[in-house]
Amino acid sequence: MKRRVFMNWVGVSFMAASLPVAIAACSPATEAESETAADPGADEAVDTDVREDGFAALGTVSELDSTGFLASKNFAGGSVIAVRVPANSESVIALNSLCTHRGCTVDWADSEFSCACHGSTFSTDGEVTNGPATEALSAYEAKIEDDLVLVMAS
Repeated sequence: MKRRVFMNWVGVSFMAASLPVAIAACSPATEAESETAADPGADEAVDTDVREDGFAALGTVSELDSTGFLASKNFAGGSVIAVRVPANSESVIALNSLCTHRGCTVDWADSEFSCACHGSTFSTDGEVTNGPATEALSAYEAKIEDDLVLVMAS
C-alpha cells in the first residue's frame, strides 16, 4: 500500500471516530437541563417580569444566602448584582454590575465588588475604593419581599 493511500485511510478513520463526539457536542440539551426536567421536585423558576410597582425579582433570598450575591446580565435590560447590606442583614443593595472603567463585569469578593479585568474595587455602596475606575457603580432600589429579592427595573 502506498503512503498516500495509507494516510488517506488514517484521515478518514480519524474523522469517523470523531463523529459521535461532534454529534454529542452539538446536541441542544445540557446535563443541567436534563437533571431539572427529570426532577419534579426541583425549584421552580422565579418570575422575573416587571411588576406593576416597577420591581422585578432578581432571585430568591435562599439563593442570595447560599451564593452571597445575585447577579444577572440581562435584568430588565441591564446588568445588576445584589448583596446583603453588611450593616443590616435584612436589607439588600443592588448595583449596576458593569465596571465604570471599561465595562467589564464586577464580581462580589469577600466584602467588596471587584473587577477582574483591571483591578478596580468598589465598596458595598458602589463607591470606588481602588482604581483605575473613577466613577461609582450606579445603584438600583432593592428590597426583600417574602422570599424574593426585588430590584427596581430602570
